[in-house]
Amino acid sequence: MSEDSDAEKTEPASAKRLEQAREEGDVPRSREVATFTVLMAAGAGLWMTGDGLIRQLNSALVSGLTLDQEQIFNADVLLNRILVDVARVMVACLPLAVAVMVVALASPLLVGGWLFSGKAFLPKFSKLNPISGIGNMFSKNSLVELFKAIAKALVVGVVAYMVVMKQKDAVIGLAVEPLKLGSVHMLHILGSSFLFIVGALGLIAAIDGPYQMWHYANKLKMTRQEMIQESKESDGNPQIKAKIRQLQREMAKRRMMADVPTADVVVTNPTHYAVALKYSDGMRGAPKVVAKGTEEVAAKIREIAKDSKVTLLEAPALARALYQHTEIGDEIPEALYAAVAEVLAYVFQLRLFSKGGGNRPDVPKTLDVPPELDPLNPAFIPKHGKQPDLNNGASA
Repeated sequence: MSEDSDAEKTEPASAKRLEQAREEGDVPRSREVATFTVLMAAGAGLWMTGDGLIRQLNSALVSGLTLDQEQIFNADVLLNRILVDVARVMVACLPLAVAVMVVALASPLLVGGWLFSGKAFLPKFSKLNPISGIGNMFSKNSLVELFKAIAKALVVGVVAYMVVMKQKDAVIGLAVEPLKLGSVHMLHILGSSFLFIVGALGLIAAIDGPYQMWHYANKLKMTRQEMIQESKESDGNPQIKAKIRQLQREMAKRRMMADVPTADVVVTNPTHYAVALKYSDGMRGAPKVVAKGTEEVAAKIREIAKDSKVTLLEAPALARALYQHTEIGDEIPEALYAAVAEVLAYVFQLRLFSKGGGNRPDVPKTLDVPPELDPLNPAFIPKHGKQPDLNNGASA
C-alpha cells in the first residue's frame, strides 16, 4: 500500500475537527487521574483534619447517647436534639467534603479540560448494536483497559499488603489505648495507610494521563483526502477562489480604465509602460496615479487616453520609475516631484495653447529622474529589495 493511501490516517487532527469533537462531548479523559486526585484529596484532608473531626464526632456521639427525662417524653425536644447533633456532624465533615468536591471539579483540567455539551446526553442508538459491542470487547482499547485493571490490582494489592504488615503492631496496640487517644491514633493509621495505598495509584495515573492524550489525538487523525475536503469546505474550492480572484482583478482593471479619462496626462515608455496621472487645481497633496500597466494594459490605457483627448507624453525613465514605485491611488514619490511638475506644466500650457492662447510649448526632453528610481539604470535601488521583472518592460 502506498504512503499516500487515503485509507491511512497520517495527518494530525485539524482545529476544526477538534472543535467538532468537543461540541459532541468527545474530549480526552483519564479515569485513573480523576480517581487518584479525588482519593488523594480525601486522604490528605482526613490526615489534616483528623484530630478535630474525631473530637467533633465523639462529642456528637456522646451527646446523641445522653438523654434526659424531657427528651424521652417530649418528641419535639428529642427531634430538635437529633437535628442539632446531625448539624454538628455535617459541620465537622464540611471541610473534608468541600476539599474533595473542589478537587473533583478541578481534576478534569488535568486531562481534557472542562466541557459542557448537550450532545453528550443525546441517545446514540448505534451503541445498542450487539455486533459493534462484541467488536469493542476485543478491541485494542479494551485490551488496554484490561491491562490497566490488572496493573491496578497488582500495585494496590502489593502496596496494601506492605502497609498492613508495617502497621500490624500499631493496630494491635489500639486495643489497650484509651478511647479518645485510640480513636485519634486509629484515624492517623487509617489516613497514612490510605495515602500510601492511593499513592500507588499515582504510578498508574502518571502513565494513563499521557496515554489518553495520545490515544485521543491518534483517534482523531485524518486522511489526506479528509484534509483536502475540509480545506475546500472551510476555505472554498481552490478553482472557485482562483476564479473569484480573476473576476476581482478584472473588476479592478475596469475601474482603473474608467478613471483614465479623468487623468491629466499619461506618461509612456512609449509602448511597454503607461502611467496615468491626475492633478486638479485646489487638490491637496501631490499628483496621484489613477491607472498604470504594461504591455496590453498599457496599450489599452493609451487607447482610452487618445479617445478621451488626454495628453500622452513619452518619458521612458519617468514612466518606469512611476510604475515601479507607486500603486494605483498613491501620490507620486517626493523624489519625482520636479519631473512631474515639469510634465504638468507642459500639459497645462498645451491646454492653454489649444484654447488659442500663447505659443505651443516645447515637449520636455530631459526630465530629472533620480537614477536610483529607474529600473533600467545600474544605480537602481529596488523598492522591496527585489529586482523587477523587466522582460515585459524593456526600453523601446
